Amino acid sequence: MTADLHAEKILILDFGSQVTQLIARRVREAGVYCEVHPFNSDPAKLKAFNAKGIILSGGPASVTGIDTPRAPTFVYDAGVPVFGICYGEQTMCEQLGGKVESGHHREFGRAQIEIKKGSALFDGVWEAGKSYEVWMSHGDRVTALPDGFEVVGVSGNAPYAAIADEKRRFYAVQFHPEVVHTPDGAKLLENFVRKIAGCHGQWTMAAFRERMIADIRAQVGDGKVICGLSGGVDSSVAAVLIHEAIGDQLTCVFVDHGLLRMGEAEQVVSLFRDSYNIPLIHRDASDMFLSALAGEIDPEVKRKTIGKLFIDVFEEEAKKVGGAQFLAQGTLYPDVIESVSFTGGPSVTIKSHHNVGGLPARMNMKLVEPLRELFKDEVRALGRELGLPESLVGRHPFPGPGLAIRIPGQEITREKLDILRAADAVYLDEIRKSGLYDKIWQAFAVLLPVRTVGVMGDGRTYDFACALRAVTSTDGMTADYFPFPHDFLGRVATRIINEVRGINRVTYDITSKPPGTIEWE
Repeated sequence: MTADLHAEKILILDFGSQVTQLIARRVREAGVYCEVHPFNSDPAKLKAFNAKGIILSGGPASVTGIDTPRAPTFVYDAGVPVFGICYGEQTMCEQLGGKVESGHHREFGRAQIEIKKGSALFDGVWEAGKSYEVWMSHGDRVTALPDGFEVVGVSGNAPYAAIADEKRRFYAVQFHPEVVHTPDGAKLLENFVRKIAGCHGQWTMAAFRERMIADIRAQVGDGKVICGLSGGVDSSVAAVLIHEAIGDQLTCVFVDHGLLRMGEAEQVVSLFRDSYNIPLIHRDASDMFLSALAGEIDPEVKRKTIGKLFIDVFEEEAKKVGGAQFLAQGTLYPDVIESVSFTGGPSVTIKSHHNVGGLPARMNMKLVEPLRELFKDEVRALGRELGLPESLVGRHPFPGPGLAIRIPGQEITREKLDILRAADAVYLDEIRKSGLYDKIWQAFAVLLPVRTVGVMGDGRTYDFACALRAVTSTDGMTADYFPFPHDFLGRVATRIINEVRGINRVTYDITSKPPGTIEWE
């Protein structure tokens, strides 16, 4: 018998905050399973989730507006602890008889909260009479408390920065404990799910591995599974996990679109064929992809062309395997959450994602998605649990369309790909030599659609410029540029210009996300 990892669950109701996923990640880090659901989901389904505690997220709306989001009424009648965050505090107060107003001083960014009284939420973390740093992001504020609540913390512009009804186990804060800018925030969330909601911390990657192997065996039986292997963390962890469950019933298909980094295709083939002895089909389709991309400069068309052709080639190879009833995918929990926005409608498309859109119905196969409950950091932890090398598990994210979206505003050619690969390899080599790789979320080079004049020796050059990008992030949703020392950037630029024919100028991108994105296209 495997452990029931879902025996203790936390329900997170999403009111549209950009950082709701961070709440879920902090709960998971505390060893407790949780799920994120839109606030307006079917109340019967939310009740049936049978959560031991409920968290109300932040959101962009104003409680003072007409027809703005509210928590389902069962939340306050379920007899379980409830924790409201920012908008969650405001809707909790408004729904339970308090008052929220607009037009007061707003708070955005770092603030100090003064603890007025001890609370189960603060146990072992914050002491009464002391002040602590938090992160605020609100325009409205609570101006009157519902019956049963008392103030346990205040800030300069929020007289009800933290409130509690200890009898009903209702808690709320105006700040955001889920973000790293609230240094003790993760401990507060752990207090809520472990001490207040009474969860014991059964959610571990060792237990997940054991349960998922049993689930895969039960789902697949003696059937065959094919897995699209990209060489990235997600598909690699999924493949090794499935292989551990069903052995040679799994065949991996690696479609090499010719848009990978230097030496990457060879690494994938070596790891899976030699190290893990997993049946692997390696299809070099680079000529086909480059022909399809010829003359194209529009980034969305590039992505869709690559995505469609990838499925076509994969389907062709899958037919050759024959008899496979299941397709394995490295779908993660953020993909599941983001498939529907908190309002129940489609989210704004910033750019197409290569792994969204699903399986062609004509393939008539069932999906095996062993990672669909996991966040990215959990996938890495599972990879370590499975014994995958750190060089793979800790690898920076890499987009499905590969280098095609790092050659912006121009046609993709073999010459440009070779130039970009060489520059990217030099950049990553210097990052690793400096011991910075694991401190950076993602780093890469971009070949710009401009040529610049340069001087090498006594000759004039007219070559490409390249941009270097490196960002820090916790989840890829927001990011800031990595503050390299100038001598590091100078060293990288010198190496690229000296070693990579075709580049004579190097720049560094210091744009944060937002307003930019991490990738350039």
